[in-house]
Amino acid sequence: MHYVYAIYNAKYSKIYIGETEDVDTRIAAHNDHRFKTSFTARFDGLWKLIYSEECKNRADARKREKQLKSYRGRQFIKQFISNKQ
Repeated sequence: MHYVYAIYNAKYSKIYIGETEDVDTRIAAHNDHRFKTSFTARFDGLWKLIYSEECKNRADARKREKQLKSYRGRQFIKQFISNKQ
């Protein structure tokens, strides 16, 4: 199973959308800055999960990730920010 997820950094009001097989491990990796050159490594502060969605396979997860990264997708994700702070 693959997942599409969105995390939020309240300190900088930043959203990151990605896909993974293990959401908990991936969020820990973002918070530990294991990906040294990634977008999330540029910002200190805590990244919190605000949205996740299960997909059948990686291809579907990547397609949905692309949709969520669009303007309308980001508007959809932003509705979850106030609920998770």
